[in-house]
Amino acid sequence: MNRAGEWIKNLSGKAAYKSFRPAPLPPQPKLSMDSDMVNKLVEANQSLVRLDTASKFIPNVELFISMYVRKEALISSQIEGTQCTLEDVLDPDAESNKNLDVSDVINYVKACSYAIKRLETLPLCNRLLREIHKELLAGVRGEEKNPGEFRRSQNWIGASNCSLNEARYIPPNVEDMTTALSNLEKYTNEGDDLDPLIRIALIHYQFETIHPFLDGNGRVGRLMILLYLMEQGYLSKPIIYVSYFLKKNQTEYYDRMSEVRKSGNYEQWVRFFLEAVSAAAKDSLVTIEKLSDLHESNLEKLPKTTRKTDNIRRVFDYLEKYPIIDIKRTAVALDISFNTASTAVNKLVQIEVLKETTNASRNRVFSYEAYLDILRKDT
Repeated sequence: MNRAGEWIKNLSGKAAYKSFRPAPLPPQPKLSMDSDMVNKLVEANQSLVRLDTASKFIPNVELFISMYVRKEALISSQIEGTQCTLEDVLDPDAESNKNLDVSDVINYVKACSYAIKRLETLPLCNRLLREIHKELLAGVRGEEKNPGEFRRSQNWIGASNCSLNEARYIPPNVEDMTTALSNLEKYTNEGDDLDPLIRIALIHYQFETIHPFLDGNGRVGRLMILLYLMEQGYLSKPIIYVSYFLKKNQTEYYDRMSEVRKSGNYEQWVRFFLEAVSAAAKDSLVTIEKLSDLHESNLEKLPKTTRKTDNIRRVFDYLEKYPIIDIKRTAVALDISFNTASTAVNKLVQIEVLKETTNASRNRVFSYEAYLDILRKDT
């Protein structure tokens, strides 16, 4: 046994295997805070403050948020092996798309929006995690994996289709899982004298170690990071996606969590996590600045508003939420005639805000390329 937990023998004979029983948080003995960890903590805190401050001055912040959530959904799903692109997710037909990878990402967007709304009335607790999980797996791959329910059987992590004996990691058995989840819920909501950023590093590690669902643990666990930062008042809007750093350093992400279980060394994991938060906050800040500059420079290109040109502005605003459009859906969404929408779109193509991406005479699709270029980074 080390300070992170111990391996427990289950069953007997040929069926015997060992699962991990995590020790409750916070670590005992206490975390060792060296100067490197303190510096990383200060930097992560400062990066989040700068990001949250900037978010309060963005024109059309809600438009940016809808993009941020989709990008986080995409990257978090890509970590789990989902194969799709930003264009797939933003496709006007995405909702009716039969591509299961796209459906996974769209469900993540819905689960995220649901969770943020729910956080207004419910703390970050096991009930909320089950509700998020239900949203995440509704009607997609994994819906046979008990959406909204903690597992009632042993799961394991390893190569595709590997057996229990070949597993890379075996999470706690059901009884130990139930105890660990109860302890984690208590720790998440009762508080201690550790900085909240260190607490969420520990909480995320512990949740992934418990692995309480049959599917979707990674996505729920990464969503918890955003929810906790919002609940603790670090962010007023969902404008950070830590998944981008975790995907870029995916092997290290998994290795460092494994190292805690192996040696009880929480410190190396916490340092890595703080780096992830800093990098993600800085990246979000750069993205916000680029999108704001683009917004301002394209506003300058728009014809001066009259009643006739007002619809061009409305289509332009719509683009920041849906950067890939077709004329028919745009007309319906904005409650204007097809011809009015068509005129506005053609004007936006003329002034090089929009670009046609199909060569069809019917059902033409247009994209806000400069906007997509900024968001494509790391996807």
